[in-house]
Amino acid sequence: MAPETARGGARTVRVPDDRSGQRLDNFLAGQLKGVPKSLIYKIVRSGQVRVNGGRAKAERKLAGGDEVRIPPVRVAEPGETSGPSKGLLGAIEGAIVFEDARLLAISKPAGIASHGGSGISHGAIEILRALRPGQSLELVHRLDRDTSGLLVVAKKRSALAELQALMREDLSVKGRSIGKRYLTLLAGRMPDGVMSVDAPLHVGLRQGGERHVQVHPDGKPSLSHFSVIERRGGHSYCEVRIETGRTHQIRVHARHIGHPVAGDQKYGDESVNRRLREQAGLRRMFLHASTLEFALDDGRTPYLLNAPLPTELAAVLDRLA
Repeated sequence: MAPETARGGARTVRVPDDRSGQRLDNFLAGQLKGVPKSLIYKIVRSGQVRVNGGRAKAERKLAGGDEVRIPPVRVAEPGETSGPSKGLLGAIEGAIVFEDARLLAISKPAGIASHGGSGISHGAIEILRALRPGQSLELVHRLDRDTSGLLVVAKKRSALAELQALMREDLSVKGRSIGKRYLTLLAGRMPDGVMSVDAPLHVGLRQGGERHVQVHPDGKPSLSHFSVIERRGGHSYCEVRIETGRTHQIRVHARHIGHPVAGDQKYGDESVNRRLREQAGLRRMFLHASTLEFALDDGRTPYLLNAPLPTELAAVLDRLA
């Protein structure tokens, strides 16, 4: 437990050495159990949270020995909605597909965010923390809210640090990487074989703070490999292997090659989405993170995690047969 002192209702917490490298927002989430992430971001933006006496951003990486001032935060009164609903708790508990001493993986349902914030009180990580109140749980990576599939959570700091180094293609991991595969339905008939899309992606903000990603020469290098598994109803059921993990990468690359992800309301084809909704009952984006393959302990301990295609997406394929 990190030592702490109280100052005028606020408290100052010393960051323990094993939390070195943790983001400020995630550290605060561990200190302020049950507090929505949106409120955590608010108190950070307002300057109420201080690191070593100065203002800090939510994404700041902390170091062991840093002193974090945490203001008093109002928690919900009896009768107010404070924690995840029983339905959310049950959905996430039933979605656990793997667990060992270091990692926990769920097959995240579509419609549930990876974490709270931007008007969302409870994402998958907050729900897991509510299910496991005594455990230290940290997101290794994120999935779009409307994408289903594998979401990995670290139970130990050592696993978190090694996996995040793999995720960001850190040279210190000696050429190792994470194999990331998705299943998707793309509009129209993709050509046979593997189509590799090497197109840089740039994240911009639209009015209201909405993120919008586009292929742009000033963007970050991004590489995706699309291969057709089978064709259904004039569309292409594909596996996608990505070598980078950019925001909305598969969705934007799919649109870039003229075969947008079915059901994608942001980057997709509105007329195709409407027909698939009417003819096959597709009421969500057809994108599922199916497989993660990596190794921990400097490559000595291999992991192969799988999340089967959700039943509602399998039913869409059946109706298109």
